[in-house]
Amino acid sequence: MFDGAALRPWRAAVILAVLLLLVLASSLIVLFGRGIGIWGVNHPVGWGLAIVNFVWWIGIAHAGTLISAILLLLRQPWRQPLHRFAEAMTLAAIACAALFPLVHPGRPWLAYWLIPYPSTAGVWPQFRSPLVWDLFAVVTYGFVSLAFFYFGLLPDLAVRRDQARGRRARIAWCLLAMGWCGSSRQWSAHRTACLLLAALATPLVISVHSIVSFDFAVSVVPGWHSTIFPPYFVAGALFSGLALLLALIIPMRAVSGLAAIITDRHLDHLAKLLLASGLVVTYGYAAEVYFAWYGGDPYEQYAVSNRIAGQYAPVAWAVLAANVAAVQLLWIPRLRRRPAALFAIAVAVAAGMWLERFLIVVASLHRDYLPAAWGMYVPTLWDWATLAGSIGLFLFPLLLLARWLPLIPVPPSASQPAPDVVASARAGPLLPGASLYGTLAEFETAQELLEAARRARREGYRRLEGYSTAPVDGLCQVLGEGGTSLSWIAFAAGCLGAAAGVLLQYWTAVVDMPLRSGCKSPASWPAFVPATFEC
Repeated sequence: MFDGAALRPWRAAVILAVLLLLVLASSLIVLFGRGIGIWGVNHPVGWGLAIVNFVWWIGIAHAGTLISAILLLLRQPWRQPLHRFAEAMTLAAIACAALFPLVHPGRPWLAYWLIPYPSTAGVWPQFRSPLVWDLFAVVTYGFVSLAFFYFGLLPDLAVRRDQARGRRARIAWCLLAMGWCGSSRQWSAHRTACLLLAALATPLVISVHSIVSFDFAVSVVPGWHSTIFPPYFVAGALFSGLALLLALIIPMRAVSGLAAIITDRHLDHLAKLLLASGLVVTYGYAAEVYFAWYGGDPYEQYAVSNRIAGQYAPVAWAVLAANVAAVQLLWIPRLRRRPAALFAIAVAVAAGMWLERFLIVVASLHRDYLPAAWGMYVPTLWDWATLAGSIGLFLFPLLLLARWLPLIPVPPSASQPAPDVVASARAGPLLPGASLYGTLAEFETAQELLEAARRARREGYRRLEGYSTAPVDGLCQVLGEGGTSLSWIAFAAGCLGAAAGVLLQYWTAVVDMPLRSGCKSPASWPAFVPATFEC
């Protein structure tokens, strides 16, 4: 995707990403050597930029699933040039998000304590904690996103395999392509697998960020204890993810000369999605104020007024300016098709959503129930260095994937005229004593291939196969091939995973280490639902 004149800005971006990675490595080395005291966290603000960054990055990871999975299920053709880059962005953002829960306690080498395994101390993870649910949700979302991205790449990996020159390169591409040859049966299984993964990934968009919101909503901290947090976080995740997708696609489109593939129409559709998700976020802001007033809880009312008029009021007003006021400009159709203006709005929204996460985390903690414990949180240089380094961790793999893999697939040309002859094949004379095992014919269009397959079936041929560089609708049915059993395998695997999740949680919480939490029975099953769903 980056060739010729586009290679120079790509190299500059890689150098910038490497420098930011060095900043991240330096900040982590100092963190592990001196502890989390280098950050601005204190009492009562025990969650600082690490958790802010985690919530922000995991939200950005949702845009890939929106573009790839939901639009695939809705049969939206305009997703074609965007979905693969969005999927790659999802993988890079998940890696950034997973970093911060590991380093936040200051002891990442003990992160394996969250994994349910029979330890010598006989202590299991507490499956009633949203922090354990986060582990299951993020890991599941990461694996599904990786599988979705990889399966979609298989046909293009096979093209790279056929184009490879060196022996080692051919071996590497052969292993990655997994024997892809473009047969009709492979295309049928490929389509079924992508649809199944899309159907699995779509509820994960809702579940992952809903579970992240439970880290806040199940607490009794004013400003957090709210039932609106799950849908509010999901809408905010899509909002920030779409903004960053636009902020990356627009300059890449200009540098790589992809304006003929990623057209103004695609930008217009993305801008409409950004506007729709922004309106939902705006409704969440209004509902939060309304519920605090209508509920009559003085602590919730103070939390809302403190955000608007307290020490962090400039942050709150910047959030409203970026996430509410700026987005309303997208009502103008002409503005939605102007890349420069759309890029400025997308950058403002991405920054505004980060500030919103900062406001949620910090402003609710620094004014708790006890005035004697009130305090201020000011990020230090190491806080900002970790944030900047995470941006490098996001950009570096994304740039490498964009350089070596076709993240912007070029649609096949449909402008070739159909020839008058529907199908033709030339067969030479057989050599003396030779046997005829089959005939190979090449066709220029998918319509020729379909018509030739129909004629061969009518004439009694049954051992047929068709190969193509793109899926041909109806070819499997014409060739008489049955469907795949992937749906039943996925259903059986899902039932097995759910049963294993329930048994694991029941054994740990009821049999081996029974603990009463909130005066509830150890066998109270509603707490088992999130991890069971992910399994």
